[in-house]
Amino acid sequence: MTATPATGIPVVSAARIDAALSRQDAVEAITAALRAGWDVENDHDRLFAPLTGGEFLLMPAESATSAGIKVATIAPGNTTRGLPKIHAWYLLFDRETLEPRAVLDGARLTTLRTPAVTTVAIAGLLAAHPEGPRTSIPRLAVAGSGPQAVEHALTIAGRLPVGRVSIIGRTPDRVESAVAQLRAAGLAADPGSRDDQAAADVVVTATSSPTPVLDLDDVRADAVVAAVGSHGRDHRELGARLVRAADLVVEARASALRENGNLAAARTDEEWAGGAQPIANLVELVRGEVVRRPGAPALYTGVGMAWEDLAVVERIMESTRNDEPFASEEAYT
Repeated sequence: MTATPATGIPVVSAARIDAALSRQDAVEAITAALRAGWDVENDHDRLFAPLTGGEFLLMPAESATSAGIKVATIAPGNTTRGLPKIHAWYLLFDRETLEPRAVLDGARLTTLRTPAVTTVAIAGLLAAHPEGPRTSIPRLAVAGSGPQAVEHALTIAGRLPVGRVSIIGRTPDRVESAVAQLRAAGLAADPGSRDDQAAADVVVTATSSPTPVLDLDDVRADAVVAAVGSHGRDHRELGARLVRAADLVVEARASALRENGNLAAARTDEEWAGGAQPIANLVELVRGEVVRRPGAPALYTGVGMAWEDLAVVERIMESTRNDEPFASEEAYT
Protein backbone atom coordinates (compact mmCIF):
# COMPACT_ATOMS: atom_id res chain seq x y z
CA MET A 1 0.00 0.00 0.00
CA THR A 2 1.34 3.46 -0.90
CA ALA A 3 0.22 7.04 -0.58
CA THR A 4 -0.30 9.45 -3.44
CA PRO A 5 2.06 12.43 -3.19
CA ALA A 6 -0.76 14.96 -3.58
CA THR A 7 -3.22 13.64 -1.01
CA GLY A 8 -1.46 11.18 1.27
CA ILE A 9 -4.34 8.74 0.74
CA PRO A 10 -3.17 5.13 0.48
CA VAL A 11 -3.53 3.58 -2.96
CA VAL A 12 -3.93 -0.20 -2.90
CA SER A 13 -2.97 -1.72 -6.24
CA ALA A 14 -4.05 -5.05 -7.67
CA ALA A 15 -0.75 -6.55 -6.58
CA ARG A 16 -1.22 -5.30 -3.02
CA ILE A 17 -4.75 -6.68 -2.94
CA ASP A 18 -3.43 -10.10 -3.93
CA ALA A 19 -0.70 -9.87 -1.29
CA ALA A 20 -3.20 -8.87 1.39
CA LEU A 21 -6.06 -11.25 0.70
CA SER A 22 -6.31 -14.75 -0.74
CA ARG A 23 -9.35 -15.99 -2.62
CA GLN A 24 -10.41 -17.98 0.43
CA ASP A 25 -9.93 -14.92 2.65
CA ALA A 26 -12.45 -13.17 0.40
CA VAL A 27 -14.85 -16.12 0.76
CA GLU A 28 -14.51 -15.87 4.53
CA ALA A 29 -15.09 -12.09 4.44
CA ILE A 30 -18.36 -12.57 2.55
CA THR A 31 -19.43 -15.44 4.82
CA ALA A 32 -18.65 -13.43 7.96
CA ALA A 33 -20.64 -10.43 6.71
CA LEU A 34 -23.67 -12.61 5.99
CA ARG A 35 -23.47 -14.43 9.31
CA ALA A 36 -23.20 -11.11 11.11
CA GLY A 37 -26.57 -10.20 9.65
CA TRP A 38 -25.63 -7.60 7.04
CA ASP A 39 -28.95 -6.16 5.84
CA VAL A 40 -28.62 -7.18 2.20
CA GLU A 41 -32.21 -6.27 1.38
CA ASN A 42 -31.60 -2.61 2.24
CA ASP A 43 -28.28 -2.19 0.45
CA HIS A 44 -27.95 0.99 -1.62
CA ASP A 45 -29.19 0.80 -5.19
CA ARG A 46 -26.63 0.65 -7.97
CA LEU A 47 -26.62 3.80 -10.09
CA PHE A 48 -26.21 3.71 -13.86
CA ALA A 49 -25.32 6.69 -16.06
CA PRO A 50 -25.01 6.44 -19.87
CA LEU A 51 -21.80 7.53 -21.57
CA THR A 52 -20.78 7.81 -25.22
CA GLY A 53 -18.61 4.71 -24.99
CA GLY A 54 -20.76 2.76 -22.55
CA GLU A 55 -21.87 3.66 -19.04
CA PHE A 56 -20.85 4.56 -15.52
CA LEU A 57 -21.76 2.13 -12.73
CA LEU A 58 -21.70 3.55 -9.20
CA MET A 59 -22.03 1.25 -6.20
CA PRO A 60 -22.26 2.95 -2.77
CA ALA A 61 -22.38 1.04 0.53
CA GLU A 62 -22.08 1.66 4.27
CA SER A 63 -21.08 -0.54 7.20
CA ALA A 64 -20.75 0.04 10.93
CA THR A 65 -17.32 1.63 10.44
CA SER A 66 -16.91 2.58 6.78
CA ALA A 67 -18.56 4.01 3.71
CA GLY A 68 -17.40 3.28 0.21
CA ILE A 69 -18.25 3.49 -3.44
CA LYS A 70 -17.04 1.61 -6.47
CA VAL A 71 -16.86 3.67 -9.63
CA ALA A 72 -16.78 1.47 -12.70
CA THR A 73 -16.94 2.10 -16.42
CA ILE A 74 -18.43 -0.48 -18.76
CA ALA A 75 -17.34 -0.21 -22.39
CA PRO A 76 -18.77 -3.07 -24.48
CA GLY A 77 -16.74 -2.00 -27.51
CA ASN A 78 -13.47 -2.63 -25.69
CA THR A 79 -13.65 -6.35 -26.38
CA THR A 80 -13.00 -5.66 -30.09
CA ARG A 81 -10.11 -3.35 -29.16
CA GLY A 82 -8.34 -5.95 -27.07
CA LEU A 83 -9.06 -3.90 -23.92
CA PRO A 84 -10.86 -4.83 -20.69
CA LYS A 85 -14.60 -4.26 -20.81
CA ILE A 86 -14.66 -2.95 -17.23
CA HIS A 87 -12.37 -0.48 -15.45
CA ALA A 88 -12.94 0.48 -11.82
CA TRP A 89 -11.64 2.17 -8.69
CA TYR A 90 -12.93 1.78 -5.14
CA LEU A 91 -13.05 4.82 -2.82
CA LEU A 92 -13.15 4.09 0.93
CA PHE A 93 -14.24 6.67 3.54
CA ASP A 94 -14.64 6.88 7.32
CA ARG A 95 -18.30 6.31 8.19
CA GLU A 96 -18.68 9.21 10.62
CA THR A 97 -16.41 11.94 9.22
CA LEU A 98 -16.55 10.82 5.57
CA GLU A 99 -12.85 11.51 5.32
CA PRO A 100 -11.19 9.47 2.55
CA ARG A 101 -9.21 6.49 3.83
CA ALA A 102 -8.00 4.66 0.73
CA VAL A 103 -8.31 4.12 -3.00
CA LEU A 104 -8.25 0.54 -4.25
CA ASP A 105 -8.00 -1.13 -7.64
CA GLY A 106 -11.67 -1.80 -8.38
CA ALA A 107 -11.12 -4.19 -11.27
CA ARG A 108 -9.13 -6.66 -9.15
CA LEU A 109 -11.58 -6.18 -6.29
CA THR A 110 -14.42 -7.22 -8.62
CA THR A 111 -12.68 -10.34 -9.92
CA LEU A 112 -11.93 -11.27 -6.29
CA ARG A 113 -15.30 -10.67 -4.64
CA THR A 114 -17.64 -11.96 -7.36
CA PRO A 115 -16.27 -15.54 -7.28
CA ALA A 116 -16.16 -15.35 -3.49
CA VAL A 117 -19.89 -14.62 -3.34
CA THR A 118 -20.63 -17.34 -5.90
CA THR A 119 -18.56 -19.83 -3.93
CA VAL A 120 -20.50 -19.09 -0.73
CA ALA A 121 -23.73 -19.72 -2.65
CA ILE A 122 -22.53 -22.96 -4.27
CA ALA A 123 -21.18 -24.35 -1.00
CA GLY A 124 -24.46 -23.55 0.72
CA LEU A 125 -26.58 -25.17 -1.99
CA LEU A 126 -24.40 -28.29 -2.01
CA ALA A 127 -24.69 -28.52 1.77
CA ALA A 128 -28.50 -28.41 1.37
CA HIS A 129 -28.60 -31.30 -1.11
CA PRO A 130 -31.80 -33.29 -0.44
CA GLU A 131 -29.86 -36.57 -0.19
CA GLY A 132 -27.33 -35.18 2.26
CA PRO A 133 -24.56 -32.55 2.21
CA ARG A 134 -22.11 -32.63 -0.68
CA THR A 135 -18.56 -31.68 0.29
CA SER A 136 -16.86 -32.02 -3.10
CA ILE A 137 -17.53 -31.34 -6.78
CA PRO A 138 -16.54 -34.28 -8.99
CA ARG A 139 -17.40 -32.38 -12.16
CA LEU A 140 -17.45 -28.60 -12.54
CA ALA A 141 -18.43 -26.97 -15.83
CA VAL A 142 -17.82 -23.28 -16.52
CA ALA A 143 -19.47 -21.53 -19.46
CA GLY A 144 -17.16 -18.66 -20.31
CA SER A 145 -13.42 -18.31 -20.79
CA GLY A 146 -12.56 -14.84 -19.49
CA PRO A 147 -11.05 -13.69 -16.18
CA GLN A 148 -14.25 -14.30 -14.22
CA ALA A 149 -14.46 -17.88 -15.54
CA VAL A 150 -10.90 -18.61 -14.44
CA GLU A 151 -11.31 -16.90 -11.06
CA HIS A 152 -14.54 -18.75 -10.38
CA ALA A 153 -12.93 -22.12 -11.03
CA LEU A 154 -9.94 -21.28 -8.82
CA THR A 155 -12.04 -19.88 -5.97
CA ILE A 156 -14.52 -22.75 -6.00
CA ALA A 157 -11.70 -25.32 -6.09
CA GLY A 158 -10.07 -23.59 -3.13
CA ARG A 159 -13.22 -24.05 -1.06
CA LEU A 160 -14.32 -27.54 -2.18
CA PRO A 161 -12.30 -30.37 -3.77
CA VAL A 162 -12.96 -30.40 -7.52
CA GLY A 163 -12.32 -33.45 -9.69
CA ARG A 164 -12.46 -32.10 -13.22
CA VAL A 165 -13.08 -28.63 -14.65
CA SER A 166 -14.57 -28.21 -18.13
CA ILE A 167 -14.25 -24.79 -19.75
CA ILE A 168 -16.91 -24.15 -22.40
CA GLY A 169 -16.60 -21.19 -24.72
CA ARG A 170 -17.03 -19.99 -28.29
CA THR A 171 -13.44 -18.85 -28.87
CA PRO A 172 -10.96 -21.76 -28.91
CA ASP A 173 -7.90 -19.61 -28.16
CA ARG A 174 -9.54 -18.11 -25.06
CA VAL A 175 -10.70 -21.51 -23.91
CA GLU A 176 -7.18 -22.94 -24.28
CA SER A 177 -5.75 -19.97 -22.38
CA ALA A 178 -8.22 -20.46 -19.52
CA VAL A 179 -7.49 -24.20 -19.41
CA ALA A 180 -3.74 -23.53 -19.33
CA GLN A 181 -4.13 -21.13 -16.39
CA LEU A 182 -6.15 -23.68 -14.43
CA ARG A 183 -3.72 -26.50 -15.19
CA ALA A 184 -0.85 -24.29 -14.06
CA ALA A 185 -2.71 -23.89 -10.77
CA GLY A 186 -2.92 -27.66 -10.40
CA LEU A 187 -6.49 -28.29 -11.55
CA ALA A 188 -7.53 -31.05 -13.94
CA ALA A 189 -8.99 -28.81 -16.63
CA ASP A 190 -9.97 -29.40 -20.25
CA PRO A 191 -11.94 -27.70 -23.01
CA GLY A 192 -15.53 -28.78 -22.54
CA SER A 193 -18.73 -29.33 -24.48
CA ARG A 194 -22.46 -29.33 -23.83
CA ASP A 195 -22.13 -33.00 -22.83
CA ASP A 196 -19.75 -32.00 -20.04
CA GLN A 197 -22.22 -29.33 -18.99
CA ALA A 198 -25.04 -31.89 -18.86
CA ALA A 199 -22.98 -34.26 -16.70
CA ALA A 200 -21.64 -31.66 -14.26
CA ASP A 201 -22.50 -31.50 -10.58
CA VAL A 202 -22.04 -27.71 -10.66
CA VAL A 203 -22.40 -25.41 -13.67
CA VAL A 204 -21.23 -21.79 -13.60
CA THR A 205 -22.18 -19.34 -16.35
CA ALA A 206 -19.80 -16.39 -16.50
CA THR A 207 -20.45 -15.08 -20.00
CA SER A 208 -21.32 -11.75 -21.59
CA SER A 209 -24.05 -13.35 -23.70
CA PRO A 210 -27.30 -11.34 -23.78
CA THR A 211 -29.28 -14.48 -24.64
CA PRO A 212 -29.57 -17.82 -22.78
CA VAL A 213 -26.66 -20.24 -22.90
CA LEU A 214 -28.28 -22.77 -20.54
CA ASP A 215 -31.77 -24.15 -19.95
CA LEU A 216 -33.46 -26.91 -17.99
CA ASP A 217 -32.65 -29.71 -20.45
CA ASP A 218 -28.95 -28.78 -20.41
CA VAL A 219 -28.26 -29.73 -16.78
CA ARG A 220 -28.69 -32.67 -14.43
CA ALA A 221 -31.88 -32.84 -12.40
CA ASP A 222 -29.96 -32.23 -9.15
CA ALA A 223 -27.31 -29.86 -10.49
CA VAL A 224 -26.29 -26.63 -8.81
CA VAL A 225 -26.23 -23.76 -11.31
CA ALA A 226 -24.62 -20.37 -10.65
CA ALA A 227 -25.31 -17.63 -13.21
CA VAL A 228 -23.19 -14.53 -12.69
CA GLY A 229 -22.51 -12.99 -16.11
CA SER A 230 -25.75 -11.23 -17.05
CA HIS A 231 -25.85 -7.45 -16.66
CA GLY A 232 -29.24 -5.72 -16.50
CA ARG A 233 -32.81 -6.83 -17.06
CA ASP A 234 -32.35 -7.03 -20.84
CA HIS A 235 -29.57 -9.64 -20.60
CA ARG A 236 -29.89 -13.23 -19.43
CA GLU A 237 -27.79 -16.37 -19.46
CA LEU A 238 -30.55 -18.79 -18.46
CA GLY A 239 -33.72 -19.99 -20.14
CA ALA A 240 -37.03 -19.41 -18.38
CA ARG A 241 -37.73 -23.13 -17.86
CA LEU A 242 -34.58 -23.57 -15.77
CA VAL A 243 -35.34 -20.54 -13.62
CA ARG A 244 -38.92 -21.62 -13.02
CA ALA A 245 -38.00 -25.21 -12.14
CA ALA A 246 -35.15 -24.42 -9.75
CA ASP A 247 -34.82 -23.88 -6.03
CA LEU A 248 -33.82 -20.24 -6.28
CA VAL A 249 -31.28 -18.21 -4.28
CA VAL A 250 -30.20 -14.62 -4.98
CA GLU A 251 -27.95 -12.12 -3.22
CA ALA A 252 -31.00 -10.14 -2.13
CA ARG A 253 -34.57 -10.25 -3.36
CA ALA A 254 -34.82 -6.49 -3.81
CA SER A 255 -31.77 -6.17 -6.05
CA ALA A 256 -32.57 -9.34 -8.00
CA LEU A 257 -36.11 -8.30 -8.83
CA ARG A 258 -34.85 -4.85 -9.77
CA GLU A 259 -31.91 -5.86 -11.97
CA ASN A 260 -31.67 -9.58 -12.72
CA GLY A 261 -32.44 -10.41 -16.35
CA ASN A 262 -32.65 -14.14 -15.65
CA LEU A 263 -35.58 -13.50 -13.32
CA ALA A 264 -37.18 -10.74 -15.40
CA ALA A 265 -37.42 -13.00 -18.46
CA ALA A 266 -38.79 -15.99 -16.53
CA ARG A 267 -41.78 -14.35 -14.83
CA THR A 268 -43.53 -11.00 -14.79
CA ASP A 269 -42.88 -8.56 -11.96
CA GLU A 270 -46.45 -9.20 -10.78
CA GLU A 271 -45.85 -12.96 -10.66
CA TRP A 272 -42.67 -12.56 -8.63
CA ALA A 273 -44.35 -10.06 -6.29
CA GLY A 274 -47.28 -12.43 -5.86
CA GLY A 275 -45.06 -15.25 -4.66
CA ALA A 276 -45.32 -17.45 -7.76
CA GLN A 277 -41.95 -18.95 -6.80
CA PRO A 278 -40.02 -18.84 -3.51
CA ILE A 279 -36.78 -16.83 -3.56
CA ALA A 280 -34.21 -17.15 -0.78
CA ASN A 281 -31.39 -14.69 -0.19
CA LEU A 282 -27.81 -15.40 0.81
CA VAL A 283 -28.34 -14.58 4.48
CA GLU A 284 -31.01 -17.27 4.66
CA LEU A 285 -28.78 -19.69 2.79
CA VAL A 286 -25.79 -19.36 5.14
CA ARG A 287 -28.12 -19.72 8.10
CA GLY A 288 -29.17 -23.13 6.76
CA GLU A 289 -32.76 -22.07 6.11
CA VAL A 290 -32.87 -23.16 2.45
CA VAL A 291 -34.45 -26.58 1.85
CA ARG A 292 -33.87 -28.13 -1.56
CA ARG A 293 -36.46 -30.32 -3.25
CA PRO A 294 -35.56 -33.80 -4.54
CA GLY A 295 -35.26 -33.89 -8.33
CA ALA A 296 -35.00 -30.12 -8.75
CA PRO A 297 -31.91 -28.14 -9.75
CA ALA A 298 -30.70 -25.42 -7.43
CA LEU A 299 -29.98 -22.00 -8.91
CA TYR A 300 -27.99 -19.06 -7.63
CA THR A 301 -28.13 -16.00 -9.87
CA GLY A 302 -26.28 -12.83 -8.93
CA VAL A 303 -25.96 -9.28 -10.22
CA GLY A 304 -23.27 -7.96 -7.87
CA MET A 305 -24.03 -5.76 -4.86
CA ALA A 306 -22.21 -2.90 -3.18
CA TRP A 307 -22.09 -4.51 0.28
CA GLU A 308 -19.95 -7.32 -1.15
CA ASP A 309 -17.24 -4.89 -2.26
CA LEU A 310 -17.19 -3.11 1.09
CA ALA A 311 -17.01 -6.36 3.06
CA VAL A 312 -13.95 -7.45 1.09
CA VAL A 313 -12.37 -3.97 1.15
CA GLU A 314 -12.60 -3.82 4.94
CA ARG A 315 -10.85 -7.19 5.16
CA ILE A 316 -8.13 -5.96 2.78
CA MET A 317 -7.57 -2.84 4.88
CA GLU A 318 -7.31 -4.94 8.05
CA SER A 319 -4.63 -7.03 6.37
CA THR A 320 -2.63 -4.01 5.17
CA ARG A 321 -2.94 -1.92 8.34
CA ASN A 322 0.58 -2.69 9.55
CA ASP A 323 2.25 -2.72 6.15
CA GLU A 324 5.21 -0.44 5.58
CA PRO A 325 4.49 2.20 2.92
CA PHE A 326 6.41 2.01 -0.33
CA ALA A 327 9.01 4.64 -1.08
CA SER A 328 7.32 5.56 -4.34
CA GLU A 329 3.84 5.19 -5.73
CA GLU A 330 2.92 1.90 -7.38
CA ALA A 331 1.64 1.96 -10.92
CA TYR A 332 -2.02 1.17 -11.43
CA THR A 333 -2.37 -2.23 -13.08
